[in-house]
Amino acid sequence: MTRRGLIAVLLLAIASQAIANHVVDDSYTVARRLDGYRSQYLGIALPVIAPRTGQTMAFDLAYKTVGGRDLHIDVFGPGQQRNLRQGLVLVHGGAWRSGSKTHFYALANLLAQRGYTVFLPEYRLTPEQRYPAGMEDIADALAWAQDQASRYGLRADDIAIGGASSGGQMASLLAYRGGRAGRPANALIDLDGVLDASSPLALQYENAAAPLAQWLGGSFEQVPDTWRDASAASHVGARSPPTLIVSSGAPRFTAGREQVTSVLKRNGIRTTTYVYAVAPHDFWLFQPFLDQAVNQITTFLQAVDADQARKTRR
Repeated sequence: MTRRGLIAVLLLAIASQAIANHVVDDSYTVARRLDGYRSQYLGIALPVIAPRTGQTMAFDLAYKTVGGRDLHIDVFGPGQQRNLRQGLVLVHGGAWRSGSKTHFYALANLLAQRGYTVFLPEYRLTPEQRYPAGMEDIADALAWAQDQASRYGLRADDIAIGGASSGGQMASLLAYRGGRAGRPANALIDLDGVLDASSPLALQYENAAAPLAQWLGGSFEQVPDTWRDASAASHVGARSPPTLIVSSGAPRFTAGREQVTSVLKRNGIRTTTYVYAVAPHDFWLFQPFLDQAVNQITTFLQAVDADQARKTRR
């Protein structure tokens, strides 16, 4: 496919949504967020998605069939000449009830230009199914990426999991608790996702009628065991993967961060935290914050690769 053809397909995928027989909450849109941010963050702008020659893109590949419909995944590849043979499954945000894998297109495109293969799954959200349905979906998406690894010039052991906001919470939980197939991700990237939903800080914002409580099927007081089990901090330990946490600077969105990083460091596991001085919560959607996030992710994954290379030489 020509570069012009790739761009046309990309724009079509962003501009249109497939008609499906399930409830969709479309209250979270990038344009609406941008309008609200213009006066608060000077210079904020939408990124330009410009694929380079050699990049590959595949849209709406079915990775799972459940409840009579297919769940799809998009794949952004770097092309054979730039392939670093590291994959990354990215879980979109949207308060567990909305959002779309298309929100990650700009980030995925830039990471592909750096040499990474990026997988963007859709999954069941609260209006369709509550927890743990969405967790089961992203676990299956990771397993699909691992099963398909050789097709994209990867090894199954070299695929990381990441996510943003509610997607960061889900990715962190999957990384620390483990997936359905039993094969772990080789790294975790949490972009402003809550790590301990049961912490006092998180409960100030996420309890009662908040989106997380709706996803988990009740308030903390009603289903405390579910809240604790759905918290990544409850599962972090000696076998957890290297972890990058990128924070917008608002502590509530990475509640539990200190607890998680303390356990990781105590077990000698690489952990890196980057905090923006000034940024919106969903910084990965906008420039100039997006470029900074790409640099943080790239630097971290390079360090993980170097660590693995040193272990292999021993």
